[in-house]
Amino acid sequence: MNEVARPGESEVVPAPMPGAQPIVLRPDEGVSPPPAPAGRRGLSPLNRRRLDNFRRNRLGYGSFLIFAALFILSLFAEFIANDRPILLSYKGEWLVPVLVDYPEEKFGGFLAQTDYRSAEIRKEIAENGWALWPPIRFSYDTINEDLPTPSPSPPTWMLSDAQCRPVAEKLGGSSCADIPWHWLGTDNTTRDVLARVIYGFRISVLFGLILAAISSAIGVVAGAVQGYFGGWVDLAFQRFIEVWGGIPTLYLIIIISAFIAPGFFVLLGIMLLFSWVSLVSVVRAEFLRARNFEYVRAARALGLSNIRIMAVHLLPNAMVATLTFLPFILNGSITTLTSLDFLGFGLPPGSPSLGELLAQGKDNLTAPWLGLTGFLVIAVMLSLLVFAGEAVRDAFDPRKTFA
Repeated sequence: MNEVARPGESEVVPAPMPGAQPIVLRPDEGVSPPPAPAGRRGLSPLNRRRLDNFRRNRLGYGSFLIFAALFILSLFAEFIANDRPILLSYKGEWLVPVLVDYPEEKFGGFLAQTDYRSAEIRKEIAENGWALWPPIRFSYDTINEDLPTPSPSPPTWMLSDAQCRPVAEKLGGSSCADIPWHWLGTDNTTRDVLARVIYGFRISVLFGLILAAISSAIGVVAGAVQGYFGGWVDLAFQRFIEVWGGIPTLYLIIIISAFIAPGFFVLLGIMLLFSWVSLVSVVRAEFLRARNFEYVRAARALGLSNIRIMAVHLLPNAMVATLTFLPFILNGSITTLTSLDFLGFGLPPGSPSLGELLAQGKDNLTAPWLGLTGFLVIAVMLSLLVFAGEAVRDAFDPRKTFA
């Protein structure tokens, strides 16, 4: 039997083969102790490899960066396109009209809300302070009554100085450079198209993100329950999904809009009732495939609960398929909102909407900037999402991840 050496003594290690001389190790010549296990920090090697594969797809990665940058900019739409100053200094007082509604009596008027575009208010501010305006001096609902041409008015850079002169003279100028510009023209109610595009892009992406996130969560839970338990649970869920998925969503929205005014959250709630079905089959297949694996049986033998097995051991594998489909679900959610707005069953009238812009382009064929702007914005937005989704799909492809 081996003897354990006492502290300060030499340790004799038996020779591995007969006839060999024993090896004597001194206390300071022993094998170094094993290093302490490093804490889990950052991404795992597998996820780092997936991230590297995603970055190697230049088209998809670049599309993701462009889409993310546009969305982040749209979150600050009030600071980019607004008919209120961003910052205002009036009689030594600092005001932030873009965030706070100040009554007109603060500037010597009597209205409950200040119209910063009126000549009297602008003169009062110029005489007693200064104002920092956004790059685009129109909000999505700003009505411009001083247009060089009848509404819908073409972009200002397409007009001549003779067309702009009547409006410019009211503002103390003589050419198109002396009036606020409509870079993409106006719609049939004199509202700035570029401002409506910025706000419409934000509301479309927010609607798609919220709808995709919540519907994906519900779909993952439903698919996990079906796939893990199987049997009668799976059969009953499948029959329910077949019936539920056969309900025409568009007709239901038309019926509901006849009783209540459709809004952002009303549309979101209606779409959530049906959009969660798209991920159920994918997650169900992953759980059906993995529920009889050896590590799952071992977890059951150790006495782990079904919820813990599903959440810790099976869900990470199913999330690969979920993340692969997520960009395309977002794409479909944005397309659905745009289609409903185009048909007139979407957001309330006056809301910034890309679908409503397309509908105006259809009704005003003599104003091609309306239809072309709506088409190009939607086409670019959906193309960026498709390219990013393909890059995500390739990044999670096992053939490329383990190559």
